[in-house]
Amino acid sequence: MIHGEQSSSATPVFSIVIPVYNDWLPLEQCLQSLAQQRNAPSFEVIIVDDGSAESAPEFIRNWASHYSLTVIRQSHLGISASRNRGIQGSKAGLLLFVDADTSVDVDCLAALSSAIAHSPHDCFQLRLTGNCSSLVGRAEELRLTTFQNLMLQPDGRIRYLNTAGFAIRRSRLGVDTDVFDPAALRAEDTLLLANLIQVGELPLFVTNAIVEHAIPLSLMGCLRKDIRSVYLERKAYNIIASRGVRVRVTHRERLRLLRSMWKAASQDSIGKSAWFVVVARQAFQRMISFGYQYLRLASNRPNSSPSTNQKGLM
Repeated sequence: MIHGEQSSSATPVFSIVIPVYNDWLPLEQCLQSLAQQRNAPSFEVIIVDDGSAESAPEFIRNWASHYSLTVIRQSHLGISASRNRGIQGSKAGLLLFVDADTSVDVDCLAALSSAIAHSPHDCFQLRLTGNCSSLVGRAEELRLTTFQNLMLQPDGRIRYLNTAGFAIRRSRLGVDTDVFDPAALRAEDTLLLANLIQVGELPLFVTNAIVEHAIPLSLMGCLRKDIRSVYLERKAYNIIASRGVRVRVTHRERLRLLRSMWKAASQDSIGKSAWFVVVARQAFQRMISFGYQYLRLASNRPNSSPSTNQKGLM
C-alpha cells in the first residue's frame, strides 16, 4: 500500500475511487486531470490495483504532492470488489467513481459539489463524453451523448448509470459498504441501476460535471474486448432478469436512438462513419450474446444419444 498525503489532515469532501487492472498508462492522464481542478473542494484519490501484472509505476507517487493519494493492491477479484475495496479505504462523505481511462473536466468537481449541495438526491450521474481524436472516440462520443439524452427524465434524473463518472453519498450506504455486487464481474453499474429502480430511485444527472472517456484501442481491439465483456456481463444481467427489472432499452427506444445518432452524426466533428462504428459494435455484441445463450442452452440440453447401460447392451 502506498500513501501520499498533503499537509492537511482534515476529512476530504470527496473520495475518488479508481480501479486499475493493467491499465497504468491511461491512468496518468486521469491523475493529471484531477490535479488541474479549479475551485474544487478537498478530495482524496484511492487507486485500487486489482492484481495487475506489474505493480504501480513510479509516476503515480509523483501525484501525491498534489493531493492525498492511496494505492491499494489486492489479488485479482474483479471490478466490483475493487470499487468496494476503495470504499472501505475512503474517508469522505461523498464517493466518486471514475475509470483509469477517463479525464475529469477542470470544473467537474466544483460543479458536482455545487449540484450535490443543492440536491436532496443521494446518487449522481456525471455527464460522459468521448474523445474525438479518433474514429472509435467519435463513435463513443456519439453513443454516449445520444444515449444520455434519450435516458434523461423530465425531472432531471436519468435512467442510466455508468461508473466512469458516478457519485453517491456515503450516508446512502448505511452499514453495508458493498455498493457493488461482487458477483458482477462486469456491468456492475447496470446492476446497481437495477437496484435503484427497484426502490424507486434514479441518479440525478449533473450535466455540467463532465468526464471524458478515452478509448485507447483500435476498432478491432474494441471488438475483441466486446467478446470478453459480453461473456463477463452475463452474470449481472441474469441477476437483473431474476428480479424482473427492465434496464435495457425497448425496440422502440432503440430505433429512436439510432435515428437520433444518425442525425447527430451529420456534425463535422462526428461524421457518419462514427454512426456505422456504433451500429457495427452493437450488432456484434448482440450476435455474441445470442451465441453465448445458444451455447448455454445446448450444454444444458439432455443427451439424446442411446443409453449405454446394461439394459441397452442386452
